[in-house]
Amino acid sequence: MMFRRSAANKSLNGSPFRVRTAAFVAAVAALLAPAAVFAERPTAVIPKQTIYPGETLDETLVEVVDVTNPDLADGYVRSIEEIEGKVTKRTLLPGRVILASALRDHYAVERGSTVRLVFNNGGLTITAAGSPLQDAAVGELIRARNIDTGVIISGTVMADGTIHVVAK
Repeated sequence: MMFRRSAANKSLNGSPFRVRTAAFVAAVAALLAPAAVFAERPTAVIPKQTIYPGETLDETLVEVVDVTNPDLADGYVRSIEEIEGKVTKRTLLPGRVILASALRDHYAVERGSTVRLVFNNGGLTITAAGSPLQDAAVGELIRARNIDTGVIISGTVMADGTIHVVAK
């Protein structure tokens, strides 16, 4: 044998200190082991084929894969539920993670179309025809032109496609 125990180590061999330390280490290992066993690997959603801007995503165009790179920056889509019904802003390449910033909601109103402008103030409701000056999703604040007067107003896009005018 190349190494021998020193006299100091021999005296601690069966001591209560060593037994307590060993029990503590075993308890910590038992607590952490299930977490490591049951911890799921992170997943990412990647395209199966090239997806161009303006295309609506669904589960047939993408697949979920395990992330093996621990240095992958956050901001990517992790599950199919996050992409359902979203529209791409830029080209998505196969085998590359889909960044959340590369997706948007469907537009509720499109630039140049005719929409209904609604102004509510107490019991007074005024409606008029308008034309959005930009594309917008539900809840976005946009500018629109009143078709009758040519006045440009600001308003919030509602789910039914109307624009609720913001009072100045």
